[in-house]
Amino acid sequence: MVKQYLLASDFDQTLSFNDSGIVLSELVGISGYQEKAAGLARLNLVQQGGELAYLLRHDPEFRRVRKDHLIEVGRRVRLKRNIGLLTQFLEHGIAGYHFDFYVVSAAPEEVIQAALDGILPPAHVIGTRFSYHPQTGEIESIIRVPAGYGKVVVVDELQVRLGVPRDRVVYVGDGSSDVHVMLHVGRQDGFTIAVSESKYITQIAKRTILSDDALSVLVPILEDIVGLDATHIRALFEEHGFLIQEWEKVRTDWLTIRESILIQPDQTQTLK
Repeated sequence: MVKQYLLASDFDQTLSFNDSGIVLSELVGISGYQEKAAGLARLNLVQQGGELAYLLRHDPEFRRVRKDHLIEVGRRVRLKRNIGLLTQFLEHGIAGYHFDFYVVSAAPEEVIQAALDGILPPAHVIGTRFSYHPQTGEIESIIRVPAGYGKVVVVDELQVRLGVPRDRVVYVGDGSSDVHVMLHVGRQDGFTIAVSESKYITQIAKRTILSDDALSVLVPILEDIVGLDATHIRALFEEHGFLIQEWEKVRTDWLTIRESILIQPDQTQTLK
């Protein structure tokens, strides 16, 4: 029998190299996006990852953004290599396994769908959804924001809808906005993969993989879920026309060390 899994992935800086908000700011000529987003994050005014959605709805400069702008951003976003091949591999490239691939992200749905046009069906993209004024095209309201705990809700809904056991959920993410869902998936014995060196998620993800090629996500899946060793993984990649040129396994320890000032016993009187 084929084992069915759900693989949910973030979009910004997980499948792409760019933050959608930065690309949008450059497109429409708005400065200071990163400072505004960082300010919202410090205030905890919105769920982590939902800063762009908040700005699009409430910031005077971002209020001029229309759906066409978001679609154009998606066309301009620089994607990691071989996302299309990754989807094909997950569907029928691993004997005895099938992975339903979904993107769950706080990036605007129009951005993700345009970026992955022809690669992933629109129904497999769950991003921030807006409603628009029928005459002006202005963003009228926010219908859904899969950010922070919102991602947990979406992943749970997908797991139930697909009829996948909880321990057969895989989540791939890159930053602090993925912490809630990674902890949730991990508590249910699912599998989590970090694709950045952010200490917020490397400490909780079961595996960390760094590469500019989307196919790299297959390596921890083939090792930890399918149970293949490095030799068989290399052979499988070569069978499909790919060569793993460099594969270095490292363990990363995060340390913060500060210089301490030691007060000698004979200095106490002087310091007083």
